[in-house]
Amino acid sequence: MKVLVVDDQPLLRQSLAVILGHEPDLEVVGQAGDGAAAVLRARTTRPDVVLMDVRMPGLDGLEATRRICADPALAGTRVLVLSMFELDEYVYEALTAGASGFLLKDARPEDLVDAVRRTGRGESLFAPSILTRLVAHYVAAPRPERPAGALRRLTPREVEVLALIGNGLANDEIAASLVISTKTVKTHITHLLAKLAARDRAQLVIAAFNAGLVRPR
Repeated sequence: MKVLVVDDQPLLRQSLAVILGHEPDLEVVGQAGDGAAAVLRARTTRPDVVLMDVRMPGLDGLEATRRICADPALAGTRVLVLSMFELDEYVYEALTAGASGFLLKDARPEDLVDAVRRTGRGESLFAPSILTRLVAHYVAAPRPERPAGALRRLTPREVEVLALIGNGLANDEIAASLVISTKTVKTHITHLLAKLAARDRAQLVIAAFNAGLVRPR
């Protein structure tokens, strides 16, 4: 799995690259110190995962994420946003920009490695505290018009799966909650991605928010 590491702090960027480079299944194919360089490096190296800092000089990580995720040539590239700040607006901006996950910089090295692998597999990843804050913030904010037409295309079971995805459950947790197999969960997710024209699991989380399927815990 190929990884591009983006951070404006050289020491931290190199440390992240060393941590990931020690894993036999991960290859760091490049580094970048700002968003503009990240977009260019992504286009030349075609990584599976971009580990993206948020606050950088010039083009920030959110806009770089938006450009990478909007590029048809990088359809196979997923972005994992890494930040020091647990701020709701950063999380939601990262998701709407197309990021597949958001992790804090105080995560343990093993959690970082796991997050990169999960992101590369197409899973959505959120630090649990971030997901809780995001849900609470979003429910308290004015809710956009619900996409009733999109939901009408879903089966009752697919709506249930979408709601559980929106609440941050992993595939095995969804399977246990609905008493179905993990393989069946994956099939439902494939159908949801197609029916909702979603790029990845993170966009299914947004769809669940917009549909009013997520409630504060």
